[in-house]
Amino acid sequence: MKQARPLPKYLVQRYQGWKATTYTENKAWYRHLAEEGQHPRAMVISCCDSRVHVTSIFGADQGEFFIHRNIANLVPPHSPDGDHHGTSAAVEFAVTALKVAHLIVLCHSNCGGVKGCHDMCCGEAPELEERTSYTGRWMDLLRPGYDRVAGVADDTERLRALEKEAVLTSLENLMTFPFVAKAVDEDMLTLHGLWNDIASGGLEYFDAGESRFLPI
Repeated sequence: MKQARPLPKYLVQRYQGWKATTYTENKAWYRHLAEEGQHPRAMVISCCDSRVHVTSIFGADQGEFFIHRNIANLVPPHSPDGDHHGTSAAVEFAVTALKVAHLIVLCHSNCGGVKGCHDMCCGEAPELEERTSYTGRWMDLLRPGYDRVAGVADDTERLRALEKEAVLTSLENLMTFPFVAKAVDEDMLTLHGLWNDIASGGLEYFDAGESRFLPI
């Protein structure tokens, strides 16, 4: 692994600061987490976007959330084909091993992955159409969502609607996993869909009864 290099200095300094303050002041808690294992109440599937900071939004501490991040917070449908499925594996572990009570899909405004899907579906991103594009093939999961919002005239509103379709697509796909459907049916698991407006700090949740997102 000749390509690996030491951490940049600013990260080393930040680590040393954390170790000397936050860790030192909470040693007992960290040792408890190490010895007792994790028992999170919720799993959060969020976007990789660096602007989305799940633990900050909810004021969460270590051990509270089991977090999985990917491009555009998408969940693929259940597909037990023996291939590599990172998101599906994370969902399986959270539901069957950790037995989380809540599974939250969190999307956000100005999502680059969603914008890429939008442009690809409009024929404006041929590089994403290439079969060798990991991002393009991943965003194929959202093509049905694009079809549902394609008629929205305003570009900004269409993109925002597509961001929310990413949540709905993921919630639909989650229910194709037998262990998720079983846990939901037995009232052992609740699914939630959220959309975060980065600029305003706003948070909306999907209300299944009204079939729309409402502000929190």
